[in-house]
Amino acid sequence: MSAQLLGLAFLYLPCSLVTFTTHALQINHTGEVVYHDTNVYGVVDKAVILECGTKEPDLYIWSFTKPGTDAIKAVVYNLGKGPKIQNLAETLGQPTVISNSAAVSIENLPLAAHGLFTCQAFYDIEKEPVVYYYYVHLIVQVPISKPNLLVRDASPVEGSTIWMHCSVENGTGPIQYMWQYDTSSGNITTFAQSNSSNITITNINRNHRGWYRCVASNFINSESSDWSWLDIIYGPDVPQIDVTPNSITERGYSALETETVSLLCQAQSSPVSQYVWFYNNSQVYTGPQLTVTNVLRMQTGDYTCLAQNVQLNTRSRKTISLTVYYPPDGSPSCSVEPALNHTSLRLLCSWPGGFPAASLRWTDEHIIAGQQTNPLTSTAIWLPSGGLIPNNSLFTCLGLHPALKQPTECSTRAYIPPADPVCFAYVTNNKEYLMLSCSWDGGAPKALVWWEGPGGQSKGGEENSNILILRYGTVRNGKPYTCYAKHPLLVQTKACRLTLEAPVLLTQRRVVSVYEGSDVQLTCNLRANYLPANEITWFNNQGIDVRDTSKYMLLQTSAWANLTVRDTDETQDSGEYRCSTSNAVGGAEINITLVVKKHPMPPNATLVRVTYNSRQRNEVELEWQVELEEDGGWTGFFIEHRWLSERGGRRGKNSNDSREKTEERASQDWFSNIIQDPDVRSHTVRGLTPTFTYEFRIRPVNHRTIGHPSAAKIPVELRNNVYPAVIGAAIGGMIFAAIPTFLLIVYIIRNRNNNPRLHDKLFSSQHSQSRENINFSEDDIVSSDEGMGNTGRSSSPGPSTSVPQLPSSLAYTSQSTSPITHNQTLPTSDDNESMSDTISVKRTKVIHALTP
Repeated sequence: MSAQLLGLAFLYLPCSLVTFTTHALQINHTGEVVYHDTNVYGVVDKAVILECGTKEPDLYIWSFTKPGTDAIKAVVYNLGKGPKIQNLAETLGQPTVISNSAAVSIENLPLAAHGLFTCQAFYDIEKEPVVYYYYVHLIVQVPISKPNLLVRDASPVEGSTIWMHCSVENGTGPIQYMWQYDTSSGNITTFAQSNSSNITITNINRNHRGWYRCVASNFINSESSDWSWLDIIYGPDVPQIDVTPNSITERGYSALETETVSLLCQAQSSPVSQYVWFYNNSQVYTGPQLTVTNVLRMQTGDYTCLAQNVQLNTRSRKTISLTVYYPPDGSPSCSVEPALNHTSLRLLCSWPGGFPAASLRWTDEHIIAGQQTNPLTSTAIWLPSGGLIPNNSLFTCLGLHPALKQPTECSTRAYIPPADPVCFAYVTNNKEYLMLSCSWDGGAPKALVWWEGPGGQSKGGEENSNILILRYGTVRNGKPYTCYAKHPLLVQTKACRLTLEAPVLLTQRRVVSVYEGSDVQLTCNLRANYLPANEITWFNNQGIDVRDTSKYMLLQTSAWANLTVRDTDETQDSGEYRCSTSNAVGGAEINITLVVKKHPMPPNATLVRVTYNSRQRNEVELEWQVELEEDGGWTGFFIEHRWLSERGGRRGKNSNDSREKTEERASQDWFSNIIQDPDVRSHTVRGLTPTFTYEFRIRPVNHRTIGHPSAAKIPVELRNNVYPAVIGAAIGGMIFAAIPTFLLIVYIIRNRNNNPRLHDKLFSSQHSQSRENINFSEDDIVSSDEGMGNTGRSSSPGPSTSVPQLPSSLAYTSQSTSPITHNQTLPTSDDNESMSDTISVKRTKVIHALTP
């Protein structure tokens, strides 16, 4: 029966392409196809279900016909093996078959799914198959999109006509439009409804100003546009000016000086008016409010506010008059002046200007009642002094003005300058003039100051200070110059005096003696003189002006100058040195004798003990004594050594030549080490070669002189009873070491086949010969001595292995200091080359190194 149904499915599919209709059709006679016709409404991007009967058919086929075409195309079918969705379904949304039915659910319904869906359903009945055709007309509806409000001329001029258009991009009709208005108070009102998207407003005025929007709706949804601002252009009206503080007069407005006056201009206009303020026809400010802080008298006049609408290019104006009442400028001015040649006082008080004029009066107990003045803008009073007015008296003048809430006053004080007159002198930079200055600062009124000097060198009176100018060099030495000062509150006259003198130089020592090589400082001081002196100048023993060099160092101030002579030399630096200076009155100089002495010869030293301190012969202890120790005169010691020969000589064909070269070297080279402590009397020399014989000597040294060397001595052996024990211990150790050596040799001989290389090295023919294993030529010997930063080189023959070489240096130790050592290294040489280095100490540089 399924096969029969399958055949019917393909039989009826092409037939339906030409016989479908949009009207419901049902044929109930036996063997005929049954037709059902329905309409289904869907919304874009929503879900919709297309029904195919109430019962799940055995077989079914869904197809789609696009409006305007006759083609029918399969979307999904089920021939008994489950639903199969066709590629066409991708353009119709996301169709899925609902389980246990032939109904199709479409998600995210697209607009392309609008059309005729046909479902062919086949049912297997006992007698014969039954076929149903379900015509589903899917009507896809589009919801209204957000409308857009378009306003022709969003800023119309008052009295004109405008129209508004509500534009909807998507939406299934019919569409209804509603127009709404939002007033400034926040109330939303609907002023028009229509099925048209356009509306016209005539004779518009400023009351229409506000927010507008349109609302579009269909049977699916309703959407509102954004609010759009409608600005009505009008104005400006005649401005209104508000004045603060509001003081009205016959001429307009008035204000008191120093008040803050605010002028606010307002004119109805859209857009908002721009305001320009004019003062007496001159533009002074832009903005609605003109604020004059601390208004002044010169700001009296006419103020005009000009309001203008820049969009309409219209304007209006209004003018007011402002009068400023003011007191005189500032406050009363008071002063006290001298009168009658600084014997009396005169009080002055004035306060000019203002409207009306201010009145003035003195309010002091020292003013005689009969001398009180009438109110005037200025007044002056003369007061006799003669010592009757106390020092630091205060005089007050009171000023009154109707524009001021409080009276204004000024005060002046008469007082004597503090301290006493001050006199001093100074010289101009070019040394052309000498200035004598006298001042008596302070006081009211200022004191009268004048100069009187010898020979008519005087100057008349001036207030507060006075300067007497004299040509350089014309000052009278030792003669006084007197400055006089007079004040009205004093009966007596004050004075100060200057006595000008030539400079005087001093020194700590007129004769200075030092040892050669040291630095010495010569001093030159200027005795306190009132008149300042010029810079102190030094001259050396050759009479040459001294400047800072590597030889001389100058350190000076205005009162002293020190000369340092570096690294003194007896012949070059001994002699007379001179310092000199001068001032406007005269000059002065002083001589200082410098005596440079050579250092004395240090005393002689003698070695009293030179002994090996062990049987190994690698350390020697030295002791010495110094003649005339109480005199001192030395700074350290040179400990010198050299090697004489090797103990037992050398074997080989060149042993005689080597011995001769060794003796020659011993006769030439002494190796030195420094001990910088003059109190040391013993030393230990370490790191000696036991097979060599040495001799030692000692030299005392001071800063610049090396003393005579002592007699050379050879170290003597250590004498005690431990020698047999040492020999016995050495023999026992040799026997103990020989046993494992013998066992090792036996092992190598028995295993020579396993270790042929080791056997050949021990028992090869080239090593079996009876001769010495000498690595270097007997004629080559190298010795070096490095110390104190100086190296000398000389060569002498001899075996390099026979040189008395220390590990790194001959190590000297003392009881009180760590000496400077000379590093000694003996480089090797090849059999075909002979070289030797000998270092000789340059004793002059070593002596300099010892200098403190």
